[in-house]
Amino acid sequence: MAFKVLQVDHIGIGVNDLAATKEFYKNALGIEHLPEDEIVEEQKVKVSFFPCGDAELEFLETTTPDGPIGKFIEKNGGRDGIQHVALRVDNIENAIADLMAKGVRPKATGGVLLELCQRMK
Repeated sequence: MAFKVLQVDHIGIGVNDLAATKEFYKNALGIEHLPEDEIVEEQKVKVSFFPCGDAELEFLETTTPDGPIGKFIEKNGGRDGIQHVALRVDNIENAIADLMAKGVRPKATGGVLLELCQRMK
């Protein structure tokens, strides 16, 4: 099952202070965030997206220390950092099947979580 990586969709960055991060990117760099932040309860995060060219920067602040981003920041010495890179593919089902057939494991991505996504037209 073949698939094609189309582009970087977004880069997920775990942050300690979402409000301060938003202010920096808006005031220092002039990048506007999407109007609404999102709380993703199952991931225990508050998220803000900043469109940047054909991709987005996704900033994630944990809502609880035991959430995935809280644990990521703890492992990162308490510092903000890139938690994942999301690649947009042409066919998500084919991509997953192909990677599974190749025996690709999550640990093969060098410590940065690799996320695959497909945008519907």
